[in-house]
Amino acid sequence: MPAWAAILAAAVAGGAMLVAFPPYGLWWAAPAAVALLAIATHRRRIRAGFGLGVLAGALFFTPLLSWTNLHTGMVPWLLLSAMEAVYLGLLGAATAFVSPLLDRGRGIWWPGAVAALWTAQEALRDRTPFGGFPWGRIAFSQDTSPLLRLAAAGGAPLLTFAVTLIGGLAGYAVLRGAGAGNDTRRVIAPLAAVAAAVAVFGAAQAVPLTKPSGKAVYVAVVQGNVPRLGLDFNEQRRAVLDNHVNATLALADRVNAGTARRPDLVVWPENSSDIDPLRNLDAGILIDRAADAIGAPILVGAVLYSPETGVENAGLVFNPGRDTGDAVPQYVKRHPVPFAERIPLRGIARIVSKEVDRVSDMTAGTRPGILPVGPATVGDVICFEVAYDGLVRDTVTGGGQLIAVQTNNATFDESEARQQLAMVRLRAVEHGRDALMASTVGISAFADATGATSGETGFNTPAVILAELHLSNRRTLATRLGAVPEYVIVALALAAIGAVAWQRRRRDLQEDA
Repeated sequence: MPAWAAILAAAVAGGAMLVAFPPYGLWWAAPAAVALLAIATHRRRIRAGFGLGVLAGALFFTPLLSWTNLHTGMVPWLLLSAMEAVYLGLLGAATAFVSPLLDRGRGIWWPGAVAALWTAQEALRDRTPFGGFPWGRIAFSQDTSPLLRLAAAGGAPLLTFAVTLIGGLAGYAVLRGAGAGNDTRRVIAPLAAVAAAVAVFGAAQAVPLTKPSGKAVYVAVVQGNVPRLGLDFNEQRRAVLDNHVNATLALADRVNAGTARRPDLVVWPENSSDIDPLRNLDAGILIDRAADAIGAPILVGAVLYSPETGVENAGLVFNPGRDTGDAVPQYVKRHPVPFAERIPLRGIARIVSKEVDRVSDMTAGTRPGILPVGPATVGDVICFEVAYDGLVRDTVTGGGQLIAVQTNNATFDESEARQQLAMVRLRAVEHGRDALMASTVGISAFADATGATSGETGFNTPAVILAELHLSNRRTLATRLGAVPEYVIVALALAAIGAVAWQRRRRDLQEDA
C-alpha cells in the first residue's frame, strides 16, 4: 500500500473506532477499524507501524476523551489522549512486525495474531501507568452488539479478541484477495475468512444468557442532581445532600399516600454526601431521617475525612432506626483515579495544570465492595472502577448478588455517562447479575444479564427510578475463569512475536552464511 494510502487508512481507522462507542454506538465500526489499521501497517517498518498506530490512536482518543477537557483545560486532556495513543502506536509497531505470518505461507495465523496483539495492548493499557486507564477498550463499544454474549464466557478480554479477530479476518480477506486474478487459492482465502467471521458470530449466539431467578427486590435509585455542573461540585455539597434527602422524602410521601411501592433498598450516587456523615452530626441526621421515612436502607456515596485514614471515597449503608453509635457498613474505593482523586508526581503535574492543587489525595481501600443492604448483598463499585475487570469480579466472587455502580458525572458530560453505562451493561452480562448505575446528574439506569437497560434518566436533571431486580448467586463461566482468558490471549500475542523474531533471526543467519 502506498504511504499516502496507509496514512489515510490509519486516519479512517481512528474515526471508525470513535463512532463504534457511545454516544454514536455503531458497534460494527470497531472490526472495520481493526481491519483498516492492520492493512495500513502490513509490511511497514516497525517505526512506520508505530507512527500509523499513533495517528489512529490520536484521532480516536482525543475526541473520545473530550469530556476530560470540560473543566480542567486543554493540556491535561491532550496529554492523556497522547499517552493513550502511544499504546496504539505500540500495537501498530507489533502488527507491522508480524507481517511475515501472512506473507510466508502462514496466513492462517495472521488474523489471530492481530486479535491477540489488540487484546495484549489493552491488557497493558489497563494496568500502566499508575494502575492504568481502560477507557476505550474495544469490548466497551459492543454493548448493543450480538457479540456481547461472549462477555459471559470470557469477559471483556474475550469480547475484544472476538471483535478484533473479525477485523483481522476482514483485513486478511482484503490482503489475500487483492490481485487474486485466477489464483484459486487466493480467491478461496477471502471466502474462508468471511466464513470464519460468520462462525465467530455463530459461536457468540451459542453462549447462553440466563437472567437471575433468585429473590426479587424492589430498588430505588435517587438522582438528586447538582445546582450546577463543574469542578466546584464540592462547594455545593450541602445543596447536593439536600437534593438527595428531599428526593427520598418525596418518594416516602408517595409510598405513604399509596401511589408508589415501598422499595427494599435505596441507592444514592457517588458524592451524594460530600459532607462526612460519620463525623458531621447534621449530615448524619439528614440521611437517617431519609432512611427512617422511606423505611429502607440507603446506600450512600460519601467522602470521609479522618486524621487516621485521610480522605476516602466510600459507599455507606444507613439503615432505618439506626442509633448514632451504630456501626455503618462501608466500602472504600480501592482504585482512586490518578490525576483526579490522587495526584502522582504532584510537582510535575502542577506545571501542567494548577487545578491539581484542588485535588486531595484519596486513600485507597483494601477490601472488595461487598455490602449488606437490606435483603440484598450488593457488589458496590464506585465510578471508574467499573472499567477494571478485577475490581468488579471481586465483588461477585465475594458474594455480591447484584452490582451497583455509584458515580458522579457532574464534572463530565452525557457522552461520558453513556460510555460508562455501556460498561455497566457489559458487567451485567459478564457476571450474570442485575446491575444499576446511580449518578448524581445522570445517566442512571438499570441493566440486566442480557445487556438490556430500563429506567434510563435524562442528563443534568433530578429523577427517581424504581425497578424490581432479582438476586443471584450463580457464577458465569467468565466469573469463574477471571483473568485466565486474558492471560492465554496475551501468551498467544507473545508467541506470535516470538515466532516472527525467530523466523527473522533464522533468515538473517542464512543470508550471512
